[in-house]
Amino acid sequence: MDILAAQLGGLLKSHGLMLATAESCTGGGVAQAVTAVAGSSAWFERGFVTYSNVSKQQMLGVEPATLAQHGAVSEAVVREMVAGALRNSNAEVALAVSGIAGPEGGTPDKPVGTVWFAWGTKFGVTHVLRQQVGGDRAEVRARSVRIALQGTIDLLNQRTEIA
Repeated sequence: MDILAAQLGGLLKSHGLMLATAESCTGGGVAQAVTAVAGSSAWFERGFVTYSNVSKQQMLGVEPATLAQHGAVSEAVVREMVAGALRNSNAEVALAVSGIAGPEGGTPDKPVGTVWFAWGTKFGVTHVLRQQVGGDRAEVRARSVRIALQGTIDLLNQRTEIA
């Protein structure tokens, strides 16, 4: 994880971009990973830990209707989370994570390990991904942090889209 966070920091710094995170099931794990990198204040702007639906609404502007219609673990919600992180920060790049880490809380449609990710930029690019992440609660959370970091790296490597 340290290597991914450092790689992400190098890319953000080289592009002169700042990152914001909007996290639910990872509970700030992505922000912890990036701030473990020395000098991350040059490229990490802020993190939102929005574990409850109310916090998603208050801090990120996720619409109550979106939560009611799709649930917190959905493409629609992570799209709104990433947009809210960009709107409520000075960052040009943001990521969002919402999932079911378990061991309880899964449903037939959204079993434990279902995690939605979104990556977006102030330049209008947004990518989303649904993953079924295996393992116990700690493993789901740790793997989700790695996926979030790698997805941001992948987004930045498509520099022509965000320029």
